[in-house]
Amino acid sequence: MGLQMSISVELDYALSGPTDLLLQLEAALIPEQIVHRAHIDLPPVSHFARLAAHDQVGDRIWVRADERLTVRYEAIVEPRRIVTPIEALEAVAPHRLPAETVDYLLPSRFCPSDTQQELAFQEFGHLQGGEKVAAIRDWVSRRLRYVPGSSNAQTTAVDSLRSGAGVCRDFAHLVITLCRASAIPARFASVYGLGVEPQDFHAVAEVFLGGAWHLVDATGMSFPESVAKIAIGPDASGAAFLTSYGEAVLQHQSVQVDCVL
Repeated sequence: MGLQMSISVELDYALSGPTDLLLQLEAALIPEQIVHRAHIDLPPVSHFARLAAHDQVGDRIWVRADERLTVRYEAIVEPRRIVTPIEALEAVAPHRLPAETVDYLLPSRFCPSDTQQELAFQEFGHLQGGEKVAAIRDWVSRRLRYVPGSSNAQTTAVDSLRSGAGVCRDFAHLVITLCRASAIPARFASVYGLGVEPQDFHAVAEVFLGGAWHLVDATGMSFPESVAKIAIGPDASGAAFLTSYGEAVLQHQSVQVDCVL
């Protein structure tokens, strides 16, 4: 038995009236991690439905709630993914990419990779495969300062590059943008990470090299062997832990991730 992570989440939102909300905060039931125990508590709601999330990684939950949404989620997760040094991996030529990876070569709302091809070539054009991804990760780590509150839900990778600051989603967006600009498929992953400070929902990039997906965190706060994956998407818009179709005002949020001793 390997490392096990204890995850505890509490969310409390005030709603202006009957509101549709899309939740995505449970550790995904996927081969690269074992969910030993999980439980989610919701208040009485007028509608509840589960549906498969992006690329069948994890679940989304539709709820229709009135006045208040209080969520509690607890789980014990054991990561089981194979971890290979990123530098040792080879890129897959674009014309040989499997169909499910091709969308992750394309620009998306927060990752306008088509505008950053010149930068990617100038900085990383002399490198190949995993060495290029490692260089992008380290370059982003040096270029951005981790500053809570320095970005918002509309901030793009280009905005972060210009400001030189961001939070985890911004680091991930910039890595994704530069990888796609270098013809390497990259996507956004929302995760729980052991050792992330301040503890919160975390975001990393995931790149397709050597025929498989590999997690990359330019913040340096999380590592593939101690991460529980929640969801993936082209960027943060596809993997948000909560999306509200109506006014929802945050009252309280806490995320706690610990090692099970």
